[in-house]
Amino acid sequence: MDYLERNYLIIKKRMIEQMENSFELGRKLIDTELDTGLLNFIIKPIVKTFYDYWSKNDARYGTLKQIKITLDSGKQLLLEGKTEEIIKKLIEKNFPIYLANDQTNSQCSKSHKNYERLKQVAKKTFINYLKEVVRLLEVEDEVDNYGDLCRVAFPSKEIAEQNLMKQLDYTDKGIRIVEEDLGILKVPIGRKIIVKALRRGFESTKEDFMESLNDTYDKK
Repeated sequence: MDYLERNYLIIKKRMIEQMENSFELGRKLIDTELDTGLLNFIIKPIVKTFYDYWSKNDARYGTLKQIKITLDSGKQLLLEGKTEEIIKKLIEKNFPIYLANDQTNSQCSKSHKNYERLKQVAKKTFINYLKEVVRLLEVEDEVDNYGDLCRVAFPSKEIAEQNLMKQLDYTDKGIRIVEEDLGILKVPIGRKIIVKALRRGFESTKEDFMESLNDTYDKK
């Protein structure tokens, strides 16, 4: 199954590129949010130091682990069979690992009243993400890049857009839970700044994903 290894590497490369882009965008947005406010000369170095350390260490390590567990889970499903029983067991086994490395989850209090809602959104995100990865991994056609892979796995722009919007909707729901009560965050300072940057980052990423989708299907 040479195509499986080929697809695995193509998807992994794409996911890592998206990770790096999101960290770079996050840093820019943190700077933008810190440009106003009387106390920012005190808060700014603290928040930026926290973000820089987090993005270079915990976030990068955790996100790479999430990428690996998702890709490995998809690969395992294709090798062992996509039966309902195997899928269920795989999700129950690997979701805790995915969750433990989720960066929103890691910054939130497990004892907060809204935490279980956030956890359920994360699980739905993982399941949907896994379904997408499986469709990409099982492509046997000759492909050279991620765009080729998407066009085979999702034959029409409409199908690809529906899948993308579903995934973005889960992300949006997770952010909304945090926005609803910032007390869920464990970070001691700069919560509003971080959440504002998170929201703006999501909206910007959403636009980038839609633009990428258009490029993939409209400019073959």
